[in-house]
Amino acid sequence: MSAARPLTALRTIAVITALPLLLTACGYGSEPTDDGKQAEVAAGAKKLSAGEVGIGYFPNLTHATALVGVQEGLLQKELGGTRIKATTFNAGPSEIEALNAGSIDIGFIGPSPSINGYTKSNGENLRIISGSASGGVKLVVNPARIKSLDDLKGKKIATPQLGNTQDVAFLNWIAEKGWKADAQSGKGDVSVVRTDNKIAPDAYKSGSIDGAWVPEPTASKLVAEGAKVLLDESTLWPDEKFVITNIIVSQKFLKEHPDVVEAVLRGSVKTNEWINAHPEEAKASANAALKKLSGKALPAEVIDPAWESITFLDDPLAATLDTQAKHAVKAGLLEEPGLKGIYDLAPLNKILKAEGKDAVDDAGLGTR
Repeated sequence: MSAARPLTALRTIAVITALPLLLTACGYGSEPTDDGKQAEVAAGAKKLSAGEVGIGYFPNLTHATALVGVQEGLLQKELGGTRIKATTFNAGPSEIEALNAGSIDIGFIGPSPSINGYTKSNGENLRIISGSASGGVKLVVNPARIKSLDDLKGKKIATPQLGNTQDVAFLNWIAEKGWKADAQSGKGDVSVVRTDNKIAPDAYKSGSIDGAWVPEPTASKLVAEGAKVLLDESTLWPDEKFVITNIIVSQKFLKEHPDVVEAVLRGSVKTNEWINAHPEEAKASANAALKKLSGKALPAEVIDPAWESITFLDDPLAATLDTQAKHAVKAGLLEEPGLKGIYDLAPLNKILKAEGKDAVDDAGLGTR
């Protein structure tokens, strides 16, 4: 495998030094929190090759496969006597650190930290083994100031963090419009204002931003404050699908406990199937899980449109991850990465075949 160079910009950066990075909705920010919940294991259930598996995810809707899979016991059912130790994170980098340290074995995580974790370790620490979710990112604006996409010129538009997935997407969209914006400072024909998703609604209400290119549920929170959806990012992608959440695994754990990894993947496949077959029940389950983790459920005016815009699927949409990396390179936020080997989809495809489902593709970025 050729040496991969580090993703220099996609890391925790204090863009606004007075603000804590508590980016729950986009997966960047504070330190990991053990949710304190030990999944119920059926009496007499047989353990697999490991007695416990650490699974990490974020308390947000784009990680609903994990939220619902744990909440409904669908993941634990496939693991038998092997217990889930669930840990929630507000930070992509801290989840990668936990994976590297062996604190978790498998994680639900976005494309940018997946690429970052893989390249910074020269391809040694993780593999992407499945997809989980697509979509759920929107450009929302103040309708009194912005009537059309062309009206964005000269306006202040928020993204969650310098170099994060939505920031890269917006910078690429600006470039394709023929406008200029400096990737580092955000200054240009459109002002890109890196703003913590936690404070984006307040920034919008105060008028300090004119809109935001953000993931759910932040987009729907802004709409609840009077913003309007001007663009759904999914419309910019082939088949209106792009990866927002992957499932990754420690290469060490994959090698030593393939049966456990397959069990988690079976649980993920069955959870996505259940979510898609029972969307209203699944939405309620995800919201109940969020209430347990954050102390507060999302109101209907936020969760309903947010849920509608996310697609839950097993396909990692590998070609879109490769495109996202190329967009970051084009914006000057990423050195050319070596992504060959980032995917190992053999376990997932084995499960999909057994379920009578179509195999998924690694876009030429699979293991040798």
